[in-house]
This record gives sequence, structure tokens and C-alpha cells, in this order.
Amino acid sequence: MTTTLAATPAADGFHMPGEFEPHAGCWMLWPERPSNWRSGAKPAQAAFAAVAAAIATAEPVTVGASAAQYVHARSMLPDAIRMVEMSSGDAWMRDVGPTFVVDGHGGVRGVDWQFNAWGGLNGGLHWPWDQDDLVARKVLEVEGAARYRAPFVLEGGAVHVDGQGTLITTEECLLNPNRNPQLDRGQLEILLHEYLGVTQIIWLGNGVVDDETSGHVDNLCCFARPGEVVLTWTDERRDPQYRISRDAYERLMDARDAQGRALKIHKLMQPKPMYRRAQDVKDIDRAEGNLPRREGERLAASYVNFYIANSTIVMPLLDRRYDREAARCLRNIFPERRIIGVQAREILLGGGNIHCITQQVPRPAAVEQDAPTVAMTQRSAAAGRSRSAGCGIRQEAAAKSSRKGRTRLAED
Repeated sequence: MTTTLAATPAADGFHMPGEFEPHAGCWMLWPERPSNWRSGAKPAQAAFAAVAAAIATAEPVTVGASAAQYVHARSMLPDAIRMVEMSSGDAWMRDVGPTFVVDGHGGVRGVDWQFNAWGGLNGGLHWPWDQDDLVARKVLEVEGAARYRAPFVLEGGAVHVDGQGTLITTEECLLNPNRNPQLDRGQLEILLHEYLGVTQIIWLGNGVVDDETSGHVDNLCCFARPGEVVLTWTDERRDPQYRISRDAYERLMDARDAQGRALKIHKLMQPKPMYRRAQDVKDIDRAEGNLPRREGERLAASYVNFYIANSTIVMPLLDRRYDREAARCLRNIFPERRIIGVQAREILLGGGNIHCITQQVPRPAAVEQDAPTVAMTQRSAAAGRSRSAGCGIRQEAAAKSSRKGRTRLAED
């Protein structure tokens, strides 16, 4: 049984580290809900398995699956991946799982946010969500980590941090009345400080167009390292995403992080707009309380929805016309990491992407030991880049297939 603590992480000296800091592992869930995933979730399961296999090349992976899916999931995953029987409403571990915090002395604990399926009875995506709200507690039980139960609704994909006191989020999500109508901006900032240990919050406006999570920041913008962010971008002025990304860019240019630094901004081009096709919706079950899927809906496609593993970046492959350029861009931003691309349209059809289905467990001792070396490498890699950085296109990407299929490596 995990211990539930009465204090807050900040009061106990804990904070959320950056995703780019060393990990002890990664957690995922196994998709199966037929009212969200087409064809009995079989195509999505293949994509999830490919993501898990890609991450497992860099760090340990644990996948939670229901009793009904356990044997099937085990057969699709590499032997090195740990399986845990775990019920859940769906498979978005980023949002329903715990957010881990560290204290700089080897301690790791978890924040268990309240969850209401991205809006509760006022625009939520499915009902009921009681099993989702138990996932974080179950993960912390398995990890043997103490638990903080937060007194407000938050999803992990709604925030990104730099590990040095700075958090980015969107007004569209956190100020949405279907999350915490009783809290204003100032009250939310206090709670984010108390539960994530941050001192500076950068508020962006909206998230990616038609993002059904109410504009999670992890689909729009993330930290590459302290002082540097990656922002989804389009040069197509007629695309409604242009106005959103331009507004985010201007806010980021005006912002300073918790250390007083101006931010370097890397623009990562989105693919051309992608839409739900007839074959994507024809065999999705209809269920009361679930958001129906309809042909012609725009998908919230973004290459920013990648996962930073210990030595790799696992990125979504969305459209072969643009995948290679996105991989080149990420290689320029993360020269110290290998870029692995996974076919991810099936995940996108469910409402998110690779970052949304993963949750890192930090390795705090390594953070202390490796931080100077990592920081030096990152400063060296960043040398000479302007505050607004484009992406070079000189390097060629090579494609390889994993033994599980559907995974492609884009590397030098």
C-alpha cells in the first residue's frame, strides 16, 4: 500500500524534473476501448507496441493491461517489457498516471491528480472515468512511491516543466471551466507551485487546432532543455493553427524563465492538415457518454508530441511527405540523442499521440551525478543558435524496421 501524504511536494522539498533529465523507466497503458479505437483497437495496439519497443531500446518500460487483454498484450510486446495487470478506462498514461517529483537527495514521489475525462459532464470525452482516476494510485503502489493526492483536476499533458522552476501551459485548458471552475488563474498558479515546485509559469493561449483535450500544451510546445522550447509551427496563414502558433511564439519571445533567461524557440513544422476518413470511423462502437467519432473531423496532428527517452527521441510518423523533415529538425535540436520514428496515425485517431500515452519515472540520483555533463553537452549543442531557430535539412534520414514492425529509425 502506498503512503498518502498530507503535505505538498513543495513543502517537502520536491519538484517535477524536466523530461530530458535521466529516467528510471517509462509507464504505458494498453488500448482496448472499442468506443474510441477502431477495429477493436487492434491497429492502435500495434502502434502502442511499436512505441513501447522503441522506448525499451533506451530505458525500462512497464505496460498496464486489463485482465482480458493481458495475454494478447504480452504476445505483442518484447520480453524485456514488464507487464502489470491494471484496469483503466482508456490508455492515456500521461493524463491519468502520476506526475513524479524528486527532492535532489534520491527521493521520488508521485502526484495523483484528480481526473474527470477532460471535462467531466461538461464536455468530457467518456464516462465513467472512475477507473482512470485510480491509475495513478496503482502505478505508485507498484513503484513503491509515496503519493500526494492533489485537490484539483489536472492532466499530465497540460503542463511541461524545465526542472529549474519554469512551467508552460495553455489558458485554453487550465482556465477551462470544465476543469476547475472554482479556481482562478492566481489560485491555479499557487497550486502548481505547491504540487510541482515551480516558481515561474508561462501562459500560452490556445493549443493545437481541434485538440479534444482543450488544448494540451504537450501537443503545442515543450522544453528541449532549460532555456529552449520546441513549438509546433505552420507558415500557412490560412490555417487557423498559424494564428495560434504565432501567438504562442510572441508570448514565448516576451517570456523569461525562472532563472531570468530568454527562451530559444525551435519551430517544428506540423504536417498538412489531416482528417478522419470513412474507414477510420465505420467500426468504432457507439456508447453512451462517449465522444462520437465522425468522418471529416480534423485531427490534432503535431510532431511536438514526442517522448524524450534516456538516449533517444521517439517521434510520431504522421505523413511520409513531412516525416523526414521533422526528424531532421529534431536531430538538430537533440544532437546527443537518436531519433526513432513510429507510425502513429492510429494513436492520433484516438485523440493524442506518443507523449500522451507515456509517463516517465525520473532517476534522481543520476540527475545529480550527470547534470553538469548533460548541461555542458546541451550548451555545446546549442552554441551559435539564435533565439528563434529553424531546422536544417542537409542530413539524410535512414529507415530501418524493428522486429515488431511499424517502427522506423531516422538516424545519421
